[in-house]
Amino acid sequence: MDRIEIPRKAIYRISIYSRCLRRLQEKGIETISSTALAAAAGVKPAQLRKDLGYFGQLGTRGLGYSVELLLTTISSVLGGARLHPVILVGAGNLGRALLRYTGFMKEGFELIAAFDKFPESIDTSRVPVPLHGEEGMVEFIEKHQVRMAVVCVPAEQAQQVANTLVEAGVQGILNFSPTILQTPEHVVVTRVDLAMELENLSFFIDQ
Repeated sequence: MDRIEIPRKAIYRISIYSRCLRRLQEKGIETISSTALAAAAGVKPAQLRKDLGYFGQLGTRGLGYSVELLLTTISSVLGGARLHPVILVGAGNLGRALLRYTGFMKEGFELIAAFDKFPESIDTSRVPVPLHGEEGMVEFIEKHQVRMAVVCVPAEQAQQVANTLVEAGVQGILNFSPTILQTPEHVVVTRVDLAMELENLSFFIDQ
């Protein structure tokens, strides 16, 4: 399919729809209504129909959506039909935990290598992918056409790591470092601040 221009917020919701559809497919469910899929994804039916409208007319009035067709269409547009290579920078405790997480592959992403400033200090038996020093990162990215990276380095190292990633061709960064990264407009950065998320969560807990 031709590339479809989809707003970033819509892409986030569509990725959630994709995960819901995979669960439905695993359960053998063949069709689903917009109302039911919206409920599973935690959005309003009107929002779901608007988001899916980027892909054209896929639903059938009175029958709903074909789970297989909708999942295939979303995957082809978002690129989930193949595994995207991803690297991780910073193989500390958090980095190693993320490397052992098997959910990435189910969603179409494959962590193919890890990089660390001091790889010799890390027990490689606990790292399920090849571990390299940061000096070989640019060459690896270019050779394997890596476009996404996960950053788990200390705050004082994060910007320099991001600069190197961008220069090597990375266009998407999942940032676990406790700092805001400055990148060109064409590079998408998603920041994961666990402390901030817990702080936000605390507002909804009875004191």
